[in-house]
Amino acid sequence: GDRMKVPDELLAQSDEGAAPRADHVAVLREFLDANRRLFVLTGAGISTRSGIPDYRDRDGGWKGATPIQHQAFVGQLSKRRRYWARSMAGWPAVARARPNAAHHALHRLGRAGHIGTLVTQNVDGLHQAAGNRGVIDLHGRLDRVVCLDCDTRLSRHRVQETLIAHNSGWLHDSDAIRPDGDIELGDVDYERFVVPDCPVCGGILKPDVVFFGGAVPKKTVARAWTGLARAEAVLVVGSSLMVWSGFRFVREAAVRGLPIMAINHGRTRADDLITHKLDDDCAALLAAAID
Repeated sequence: GDRMKVPDELLAQSDEGAAPRADHVAVLREFLDANRRLFVLTGAGISTRSGIPDYRDRDGGWKGATPIQHQAFVGQLSKRRRYWARSMAGWPAVARARPNAAHHALHRLGRAGHIGTLVTQNVDGLHQAAGNRGVIDLHGRLDRVVCLDCDTRLSRHRVQETLIAHNSGWLHDSDAIRPDGDIELGDVDYERFVVPDCPVCGGILKPDVVFFGGAVPKKTVARAWTGLARAEAVLVVGSSLMVWSGFRFVREAAVRGLPIMAINHGRTRADDLITHKLDDDCAALLAAAID
């Protein structure tokens, strides 16, 4: 039938890399037509077009330094100084990031009633910025900060202002960003960095995200399981599924015999469980298939 005109902002964001393979577009459309209530799980690969790098290479191995561990952050002031100094420099680039064609395409798919549950492993808030409601942020949100002692919530913007006020001589904006809003600062003396305390109780402030080694809140996981129980099929976008917190849903979907489609560059931990696999650019492919 008549192809709907792709909005200009999507075309502008789909020009990086090759156009999606026509057979991939056809397979994805067929999958979407056959399965109405989707459980969608997204990972770092969906946000690379927005300028936020991913963690892993095509083989699922780490690129660069391992992110901070939960216990190290909570237990060591030196680690918190290092984290907040680097985060102060890396946060503005995350805050400037805008949704790309993949986020917009999933928003349209959701509006059309195809998505029962959208779960993201990302902490960038870009699904919400694209208009999605009810997103389950499996690993939290980088734009929020929580006090570990009194549970006060603060906006990351407010904490950024405090960080800059206390550390005027430090770098506080850079584009050389990492997926968790962290950044390599080189050879600096972190001992001089002032970490702000909770303005309410003086406790430890932590970004409201799940660091490696930390646990996803039980309530969040329960919401995701509820969504999976109602789903007809699973669509994985831009995730190698190397982290257990996301992989477990795909494993359970396979046990239940649900069709599972993955759009991802390179291998995933669930390659032997997936029923359909498309190695393609998720932004270009989703924009072409969902119109």
